[in-house]
Amino acid sequence: MHLIKDDIYWTGYVDWDLRNFHGYETPQGSSYNAYLIKDEKPTLIDTVKYYGFDEMFQNIRQVIDPSEIRYIISNHTEMDHSGTIDRMLSFCPNAEVVCSPKGEEGLRRHFKKDWKFKVVKTGDELDIGARTLKFLLMPMVHWPDSMATYSPKDQILFPNDAFGQHYASDKKFVDEVGQDILFSEAAKYYANIVLPYGNQVLKVLEAVAGLSIDTICPSHGLIWRKPEHIRKILDLYKRWASHQAEQKVVIVYDTMWKSTETIANRLYAQLEKQEVPVKLLHLSTTHISDVVTEIMRSQVVCFGTPMLNNHMLPTMASLLMYLKGLRPKGRTAYVFGSYGWAKVGFKEFEDFIKEAGFQIPMEGKYIQFIPSEEDLSSLSGIAGKIKGLFV
Repeated sequence: MHLIKDDIYWTGYVDWDLRNFHGYETPQGSSYNAYLIKDEKPTLIDTVKYYGFDEMFQNIRQVIDPSEIRYIISNHTEMDHSGTIDRMLSFCPNAEVVCSPKGEEGLRRHFKKDWKFKVVKTGDELDIGARTLKFLLMPMVHWPDSMATYSPKDQILFPNDAFGQHYASDKKFVDEVGQDILFSEAAKYYANIVLPYGNQVLKVLEAVAGLSIDTICPSHGLIWRKPEHIRKILDLYKRWASHQAEQKVVIVYDTMWKSTETIANRLYAQLEKQEVPVKLLHLSTTHISDVVTEIMRSQVVCFGTPMLNNHMLPTMASLLMYLKGLRPKGRTAYVFGSYGWAKVGFKEFEDFIKEAGFQIPMEGKYIQFIPSEEDLSSLSGIAGKIKGLFV
């Protein structure tokens, strides 16, 4: 239990051991944040994943008798946030579950229970005593049921999955840990979870701009409370939602017998000579969730793979399938690789890249067997052309 503001408490669960979240690597762990508002009608905002219930329950008991809870607000139906509503209701059976229309549908399907639902829409209010909470529907940020809860009295926004990070800590505020790592984790979170929903995020940001906010309490990670941090995360979300990127290149590749790696390394060296900001990522040692974060930040992505049985390597296929779901926009690609018997499989490779939303304006570099020095020397001119792709 941690005090956030007067009569508002963090009562969630820190998941120190979490290392994978829907295929997204989480080396820093995470948290499932629930918030208790102690008012005339005590209100719990979100719950936690099933295995965090006991800790959440004990956190609540330090503040009030759980039976006093009048409202449980479910900002999002996904089970890491609503997974223990049923157990919580066994201790406060008279509580109403507050959710969006789609939230009610989802909760009924998940739990098969006829709870006391209070369905809200954008602009609706909930009087809990000294506070009147307001609601903002956020469809497809990142589920159809998603919504945010706002407390005007406290100037706190509870946006569920928006503005979160997967980060476990005994601290509760971004400024207590250090902003660099938290902004980096926020970028990774956006790239792997929120990226496909840019248009919806922009609409939410417009609505949020009309609110006085001095604290943002997300459902994962740490809380934003410094004005400069809040301005920065809002600005970053606007940039990411608009699919803006930096004038930089990321080279993503995998290799079998080092030929594709040799091409990748020479291309990297030539781009450095052109004074192009560039990063080199090997798919065998870099998780795709980290690769996607770099892709979100970069205007140009160079993809490299050898052929295996006339197809790209499975690691590259996995990345491109993942990217097809995330649908980055406004990105340009350059392609390269090595082959033995035939290069027919590179058409499939390029088609996958285009289906993931990339433009390929230049002919790729595909080299048979081991690259010669003449082959590699040609990458000097290619690096200059890649630099010319910046907008």
